Amino acid sequence: MKCKTVLSLLFFCMLIVDVNGQSTLKLMSYNIHHGVGLDERLDFNRIAKVINRKRLDVVALQEVDSVTQRTGGRDLLGELGKLTGMQHVYASAISFDGGKYGIGLLCRKKPLAIRKIPLPGREEPRMLLIAEFEDYVFCCTHLSLMEDDQLTSVEKIVKLLENEKKPVFLAGDLNAEPDSPTMMAFKEKFVVLNGEKGKTIPADNPQSCIDYILGYVANDSRYSVITNYVVNEPVASDHRPVFVSVCIL
Repeated sequence: MKCKTVLSLLFFCMLIVDVNGQSTLKLMSYNIHHGVGLDERLDFNRIAKVINRKRLDVVALQEVDSVTQRTGGRDLLGELGKLTGMQHVYASAISFDGGKYGIGLLCRKKPLAIRKIPLPGREEPRMLLIAEFEDYVFCCTHLSLMEDDQLTSVEKIVKLLENEKKPVFLAGDLNAEPDSPTMMAFKEKFVVLNGEKGKTIPADNPQSCIDYILGYVANDSRYSVITNYVVNEPVASDHRPVFVSVCIL
């Protein structure tokens, strides 16, 4: 009888490890304002602390400088990679201030493949970063301020993903509120995993939600959200990050 009880407990523990290790992902999207907070202080360490508190699998970052003068020629994403112990992947959108400006990923595991696809932006070029992992695909973007460009970007993203068999996550600053035409277009193919009631900007007194983590459902992928919320960080950036713990079904 004792042997059966021990075996049952071992089997239960194996199930927990399998769910937590393979099916459950901790994800974040964070517009980091090139590391400058609302107190106008450049501080990479406090951005890293926000990330390290969550033990994340993947973080989508927007407004990421690379060796620009305003950040003292520092490699922001590279430094965050060292501070968090995570792999880093950068996609520059424009040349800026002696360096580059764009988006990036921090990830616990090294991606199997990376794609960088330009997106439209009349005020400045935009970028889509796609990272393929063993069990899923993770995309990061920072959409244009212009609604027409956003809608064109949605069409392009959906076209890129139409033959994808793995579950896909899309995270970023979409510059669109939940009831906007842009988000309505996204919701034809994606589900919003972070919810839509949590406000993300401005960080000190949030009034709007424009930062999201989406799950692609057009290929019949399904997701169960364990928890989701806007992280209470009012100073480190002008945005608050969004966090999702999600299980791929």
